[in-house]
Amino acid sequence: MDVFTREQRSAVMSLIRGKDSKPEVFVRRMAHALGYRFRLHRRDLPGTPDLVFPRLGKIIFVHGCFWHQHPSCRYAYQPKSNRPFWAKKFSENRARDKYVLKVLRKLGWKILVVWECQTRKPELLSQKIGRFLQS
Repeated sequence: MDVFTREQRSAVMSLIRGKDSKPEVFVRRMAHALGYRFRLHRRDLPGTPDLVFPRLGKIIFVHGCFWHQHPSCRYAYQPKSNRPFWAKKFSENRARDKYVLKVLRKLGWKILVVWECQTRKPELLSQKIGRFLQS
């Protein structure tokens, strides 16, 4: 059973951001510090990518480990209540992610997915982003 009432749970869930999350802002600052300029949340592209580098033809998505169910990640847990809802939700999220990546690749974009847990190791992430944007 949930520790919150339906109204409290709704209020808590409404505070979860779809953009400008801490991991996303962290990745933005990192890319900017590396000297790259980008566009945010291009609605004309499938999946509304978090960071778009039009001149380079590259895109960075910043995924939350829980919401996108990062494989083998301790933050990608399954809630114990309302299991059918969450199973369906996560399945749809993964299917949508897969579809969006496929369409963007067909359009010629190179894509990097940064997971929320990767922001906990800034040195490694900075190298990864730098290599991706330089290649």
